[in-house]
Amino acid sequence: MKQEGASQQSAQVERVPIHLKMTLTIKEAAEYSNIGINKIDSMLRSPNCPFVLFVGTKKLVKRKEFERYISEKLVI
Repeated sequence: MKQEGASQQSAQVERVPIHLKMTLTIKEAAEYSNIGINKIDSMLRSPNCPFVLFVGTKKLVKRKEFERYISEKLVI
């Protein structure tokens, strides 16, 4: 009976909304910004990208810096 309750609790884990996350996956950043995954990936690979965060080999997008970067650009 305890195992059943534990599995129900893990199924009901609350997700943090994208707009409240500090970092986003490339997929989340694409969904959030309506910019394609390939374009975001190429932006993250550019030298001195202001919104990339490496966690090992994984690339994450710093949400606030990404928002700031996008708001300052007319063309990407």
